[in-house]
Amino acid sequence: MTALTPPAPPPPPKSPQPAPDPRPLHARVAADLRDEIMSGELAPGSALPSTNRLKERFGASSATVQKALALLKAEGLVVGRAGSAVTVRGTRRHTVRPAGSLEPAAPGTPFPWLAGAAGRARARAARSTLLGVGRTRVSGDVAAALNIAEGGDAVLRRQLISVDDEPAELVCSYYPVEIAEGTPLAEPRRIRGGTPTLLSSLGHPPRLSVDRVSARTATQEQYAALRLPGELPVLRTLRTVYEEDGTPVEVTVMVKAGHLYELQYEFGPE
Repeated sequence: MTALTPPAPPPPPKSPQPAPDPRPLHARVAADLRDEIMSGELAPGSALPSTNRLKERFGASSATVQKALALLKAEGLVVGRAGSAVTVRGTRRHTVRPAGSLEPAAPGTPFPWLAGAAGRARARAARSTLLGVGRTRVSGDVAAALNIAEGGDAVLRRQLISVDDEPAELVCSYYPVEIAEGTPLAEPRRIRGGTPTLLSSLGHPPRLSVDRVSARTATQEQYAALRLPGELPVLRTLRTVYEEDGTPVEVTVMVKAGHLYELQYEFGPE
């Protein structure tokens, strides 16, 4: 009897090929260099590879490389003039520790969030400019986080944080009307010591902060306020602050340029 030959196994499925990047070549060159700057592969103060090396690496013309470098210069990530090496600007990338947002400020010291926004590498001048205070209707994720009805009222405080006189973050903080009305939270002036200190004095000490972070395209307001140089993403943080019994006492939407900031979270096993 002739033994039957088992059928050959089917060939493994082919891995799908990644779709080609449709962006212009100069944008792709800038994207790769931007990532290397943000990750520290190109260290602050270091020189970028020469134009000839970049042309060879990316298969690009001199004009394309110069267009890519112009994008990075406009974003404040590199500096350089014609005839000189282009170097990584070491004062623009900041790491922010959100855990510091609940720390009360000691008398005579700046609010810890401002100190965090200024960065730890060297002393920087950080300040907060109050853009407006008043009641507003809220909806969407802000209303849900505050646990109020869609279209309900809250007290809104809008601020712009600047570092070295450059806009760094647009901050919109919302408070339940029953907590904020008749208090400095509803007044158009700065709050000494920051809102964690004030909330504690009002009998609502913050005990837990929950962040939801996403990358988005800037709105028109955010683009103008942050003076963004191009179509770069922003980091949007929706922060809900709770008091001891789990009641939300503050919801803040913070928007910062995604190419200049990173968030550092520290946690361990429960």
